[in-house]
Amino acid sequence: MKKVRKAVLPVAGWGTRFLPATKVMPKEMLAVVDRPVIQYAVEEALAAGIEEFIFVTGRGKQTIENHFDHNFELEHLLREKNRLEELESITRIIPDEGKIFYTRQSQRRGLGHAVLCTREIVGDEPFAVLLPDDIIWSKNKKNTLKGMLDLYEEKGTSVVLTSRVIDENVTRYGIIDPGVNQFEHNAIKVQGFVEKPTLKDAPSNYAIMGRYIFSPRIFDCLEKTKPGAGQEIQLTDAMAKLVKSDGFNAYLLDGEHLDCGDKAGYVKATIYMALQKPHLRDDIIEYIKSLDLTK
Repeated sequence: MKKVRKAVLPVAGWGTRFLPATKVMPKEMLAVVDRPVIQYAVEEALAAGIEEFIFVTGRGKQTIENHFDHNFELEHLLREKNRLEELESITRIIPDEGKIFYTRQSQRRGLGHAVLCTREIVGDEPFAVLLPDDIIWSKNKKNTLKGMLDLYEEKGTSVVLTSRVIDENVTRYGIIDPGVNQFEHNAIKVQGFVEKPTLKDAPSNYAIMGRYIFSPRIFDCLEKTKPGAGQEIQLTDAMAKLVKSDGFNAYLLDGEHLDCGDKAGYVKATIYMALQKPHLRDDIIEYIKSLDLTK
């Protein structure tokens, strides 16, 4: 079985929920404390052993390309001033030459279409998909994506990350159908997927959390998936086909899922990640305590 070496990051969205901030700035480049949202996903993938990165971009996303490239003038300045910690922070996230690719999604036709745009670059290999809106954080330093990769190698089937959500949030996510299966060592065999069901139609409360490991056969399923609402190709519809032909597993998240896809989630993620910084934690806590929340 081939090793998972490549990761796809879909970043072509307009980011309209964050206007006017995203009029010229890609939403993926909005900072959560001290780094852009997208950097968290790239760092997670690098730590899991991913070697190649494929960004599915669109108009106005050049800032992302620049961020994951060398800035020789800035690097020279930091090196001259012996600011080596800052130098390391901007260079360690840059994949090796020839290991980063960009492809354009000229028509925004949904997440499934974005993944399909990478077919020629991915080739006949398994690959990961990371949605940059989702920050996955584990206090015990366990790398969630690495756990998913290990499960893929063990089971030989595609894997999705899942976590239990409250009833009110079921309609916001793709939901897994576990059937009668139970979790064993953070893994469960999936019977199907339902995209944003009503609570009464949801097969479970276990939602998809923005991380996937796919067999290359997902591309055939995407090719056969008809566009749905808004002429978008839904990734979960193609995944439902792959369940029937190949099987599918879900990996239970052991950590925090921070959804930066809207303003409230973005602010919550910023506060949460700031509290993980020892040099910021006390100041943030004191400030929150000082707020008069009754007004």
